[in-house]
Amino acid sequence: MTWGSILSCGAALAALIGAEAPAHANARITGLTDVSFGTINSPTDQSISQSVCVYSAQGFFNPLGYSVRATGSGGGGAFTLSSGATTLPYEVLWADSPNQTGGTSLMAGAQSPGYGNSALFQTCFLQPQGSASLTVTIRAAQIAAAAAGNYSGVLQITIVPD
Repeated sequence: MTWGSILSCGAALAALIGAEAPAHANARITGLTDVSFGTINSPTDQSISQSVCVYSAQGFFNPLGYSVRATGSGGGGAFTLSSGATTLPYEVLWADSPNQTGGTSLMAGAQSPGYGNSALFQTCFLQPQGSASLTVTIRAAQIAAAAAGNYSGVLQITIVPD
């Protein structure tokens, strides 16, 4: 089986402020980049992690906790990639610290509360490694069952101040 750009998380990653947030300027996420698994030739778990900067604050030097909600481009917001009518599920994990390769498994469309490691400033310039980690994983069983093709999808991450 050959896959091209498996997951392309494009412009939707820029729309990251939750509708639940009373003051949208109080939450931000920066540092997200597209995820590309390239060509996958063997059915083994495939994961890509990245550190991001999450800012959730109320006023200067008053960081707030935050919740994360992830929504995929599959039916009902499911975490699936597609190649024509064929779909390939994936998992999304969130960690409340940078440079992690795992974390809490997020449910598509559900808000996951209880994170507190938000940055003091919107760009994490005092935390150059970021303040959180996002991991996207495609499991070996899903890869083995998938038809060959170029799969893509969009993953939207929403940050909501707690």
